[in-house]
Amino acid sequence: MLDLSTMIYRIPALLFAISIHEYAHAQCADSMGDPTARYAGRLTFNPMAHLDPIGAVLLVVAGFGWAKGVPINVNNFRNRREGILKVSFAGPAANLFLCFLAALLMALTNRLGLMSDGMYRFLLWMQLYNVWFAFFNLIPIPPLDGSRILSELLPARQSWQFNNIVDRYGFLILIALVFTGITGMIINPLANGYLMLVNSLLRIVF
Repeated sequence: MLDLSTMIYRIPALLFAISIHEYAHAQCADSMGDPTARYAGRLTFNPMAHLDPIGAVLLVVAGFGWAKGVPINVNNFRNRREGILKVSFAGPAANLFLCFLAALLMALTNRLGLMSDGMYRFLLWMQLYNVWFAFFNLIPIPPLDGSRILSELLPARQSWQFNNIVDRYGFLILIALVFTGITGMIINPLANGYLMLVNSLLRIVF
């Protein structure tokens, strides 16, 4: 639910999550031989280059939104299949890494007695947005990263059938999954499991 008192923490956390996700896609594509995103000005951490205003507002208000997709030309990849898989995984992986860094910083500042209420809230939202971004984008429905991953992993015939059906209705299916709460049923166990693993590892150190 929309809570104006948390916007000062949620908006910066959201911008970080969006920026690292899209930058990771762009950087990985560039390293695999496709400079399209770099030429489009997307090889940057500047959130304004990645932000879709409507998608960002909906993400804050409704928990469902989107950023501008990174332009990619798969024909430029040195290895097409490897390029698609690595670029698709790069965004969610970057979000999981940023979630881990936020948890690490929270544990470190708490151990040193430097934790403030504002810092705690910001780092908490950093963890929540990033872990949700990661697993949400791995759902195999267009236009999410998971659909490209599944399409590449399927045999050629099944991949064609999947793309032919899901590409047409993907966005409608995704909206239905979000507003019926099915995405929460899918993502919550994964997100909670990852956060539990991270915090268990950090407790060993701190």
